[in-house]
Amino acid sequence: MTVRVRFAPSPTGYVHIGSLRTALYNYLFARRNNGKYIIRIEDTDRTRYVEGSIENLLSSMEWAKIIHDEGPMLEDGKVVVKGEYGPYTQSERLGIYKEHIEKLLESGHAYYCFCSKERLDKIREEQKEKGEMLGYDGHCRSIPLDEAKKRVQNGEPHVIRLKLPKDREIIFHDLVRGTVTMNTKDSDDQVLIKSDGFPTYHFAVVVDDYLMGITHMVRGEEWLPSTPKQIILYEAFGWELPKFAHLPNILNKEKKKLSKRQGDVAVEDFRKKGYLPEALVNYIALVGWSPEDNKEIMTMDEMIERFSFDRVSKSGGVFDVDKLNWVSAHYIKEADIDRLTELCIPYLVEANMIAEDEVESKYEWVKMIVETAKERISYLSEISEYAKQFFIQKVILENNDVKEMLKLEHVPSLLNTFKDKIMDAEVIDAVFGKKVFKMIQKETGIKGKNLYMPIRAALTGQLHGPDIDKVIAILGRENIIKRIEYVKENYLG
Repeated sequence: MTVRVRFAPSPTGYVHIGSLRTALYNYLFARRNNGKYIIRIEDTDRTRYVEGSIENLLSSMEWAKIIHDEGPMLEDGKVVVKGEYGPYTQSERLGIYKEHIEKLLESGHAYYCFCSKERLDKIREEQKEKGEMLGYDGHCRSIPLDEAKKRVQNGEPHVIRLKLPKDREIIFHDLVRGTVTMNTKDSDDQVLIKSDGFPTYHFAVVVDDYLMGITHMVRGEEWLPSTPKQIILYEAFGWELPKFAHLPNILNKEKKKLSKRQGDVAVEDFRKKGYLPEALVNYIALVGWSPEDNKEIMTMDEMIERFSFDRVSKSGGVFDVDKLNWVSAHYIKEADIDRLTELCIPYLVEANMIAEDEVESKYEWVKMIVETAKERISYLSEISEYAKQFFIQKVILENNDVKEMLKLEHVPSLLNTFKDKIMDAEVIDAVFGKKVFKMIQKETGIKGKNLYMPIRAALTGQLHGPDIDKVIAILGRENIIKRIEYVKENYLG
């Protein structure tokens, strides 16, 4: 049996971080088993459709390197469809659903319901008052099919419902949760076809998964209560059940479901902040799953090699931004410097630190800044705040410790000596930056922190930071002299 899994998002806007993890687990499982990973667009709820969201979805998955084998794909910015099981968009499969709902109606597993919204609302209120389970009361179950068809032909508004067996125990195996037992008395006769002619999720997902040969239904735990209804549908059609895996929710630090009200939850949010895709994917894999060897930093290939639903937690995983930043910082430190520079430049342009037409001429200089920053930032948009120290004209002292350092008796003469060396140097680069301190130490006898810290304080306003030889190379002769003069006039006078 060839493993076939699918990620089936709705085009309702941004891609939630939980959706990214669902896609990732499907992808890892498919690759681990030499199977196929499919994307299918579930757009039957037309009221929630957001223009451009399919392109956003595909772009996010492409960025994250979670590449599918079948379904809609982006090529040169346009959506194309590949695969032999299409259409892969539900709104293009209405004829297929119509054919299959007819089979259920004829076999007595589904029925037409003509109840008005007013009646349904009234029933719901009565059930609330009595403390009963909320749901449809089966009022139209007994209408003969011939009579129902006549009413439909006469234009009477209707839906089509599943005729759910009463008080039947449904037992199935879940790859994450083990044996699951549920009873149909806890459900009602689910709508399969809405009044607008579109199928509901519960009907379309069964038809689509079967016809597309899906072997494993991997999805969020919010769909667990609907599983008995879907099992009944599989049985009604006489189809073999797929295997199920219901993934735990992603939670915030308060152990509640992650939502946009608490901050960033969309892939696009993290992308805009400058998280590297491999960092976000690595971290999100660990929110609810851990490999047997508990390794935390993993490439995609390493995750594929280790992935198993046996290691997926039954309980929700907490999304910890601090842990994400730790993982992200690791990837930034290890990343190619040219790649990082290319990715950081737009943030500097946005912050008006460099102009668009200066990018090429200042590339190597920006690269030096990024080289020093990569050890100290957690995501790339932080480059703007970090880089300020190299753009400001006035040296702002970070705290009183810096002020006290500059008050030391030897500092004025030390800064004058340093300034003379800068003015006399043929080239100001990192090599000179290392050499100049040896020259000053030999000439003045000042050494250690009494040598390095006052100069760093005068150049950056801080006592700690990136290697001072690199700071010297980045600032260059003119800026260094201006800063020394500024400190002498404003802090040493």
